[in-house]
Amino acid sequence: MDLNSLFGIKDKIVLITGGSRGIGLMIAKGFIANGAKVYISSRKAEVCDQVAKELSAKGPGKAVSVPADLQKLSECKRLIAEIAKREEKLHVLVNNAGASWAAPFESFPDEAFEKVMNLNLKRIFSLTQSAFPLLEKAGTKEDPARVINIGSIEGESTGLEIYAYSASKAALHHLTRSMAGNLSNRNITFNTIAPGFFESKMTTQLIKNHKNVLLNNTPLNRFGTEEDVAGTCIYLTSRAGAYTTGATIVVDGGLLCNPLIAKL
Repeated sequence: MDLNSLFGIKDKIVLITGGSRGIGLMIAKGFIANGAKVYISSRKAEVCDQVAKELSAKGPGKAVSVPADLQKLSECKRLIAEIAKREEKLHVLVNNAGASWAAPFESFPDEAFEKVMNLNLKRIFSLTQSAFPLLEKAGTKEDPARVINIGSIEGESTGLEIYAYSASKAALHHLTRSMAGNLSNRNITFNTIAPGFFESKMTTQLIKNHKNVLLNNTPLNRFGTEEDVAGTCIYLTSRAGAYTTGATIVVDGGLLCNPLIAKL
């Protein structure tokens, strides 16, 4: 076997939510650079359109913008309906769109908890449910369709006062395992990637306030890069990852191995 047959993803059809910035954009770049056709969805249409245009220009894959507000069940269904108009099947669904909220326990607002849990957990279930017929059409025993849920090391640890976010990611990790156990026999794999600290809009303030502490307590002494998270997604999407399902793959430079991070 050669690397192209083992890790190749050329011509696969991929949907990435939250794909216009941050980790979602990093993943989209990796897929497109390796010849996949990627549907990018995010809430702001103008941003989504511009990012898709820029990524398509770089090739060799193609990016297509399909904006949607995934807080709403109706938008989850509309997004999949839009893809179904263009494609007969969907090889890969990357559930990356998410929200966070930081506040002390005593003042943590109920509406924030609802918003974070809805987008980070409930709507991932809704979107996967809506996309299931397209995924089933793509999957075979040798080359299953893939669902990749972007969790977080916050779903595996404690420390920061982001109660709803941590709870939503821990629940997402378990939801992924539950779906894997019950649905992988339909030629679809379900896995979670739990990133550590990558430089993105969501982590801007944390990195600004605690950069040296985070780096010093990360055994590899750096933040994650585009290659780190995109490479993990490509592995899971390729033949190399076809027998992996129900896994939570931590991509954090060893941060979880160091309990001192809880002292932040």
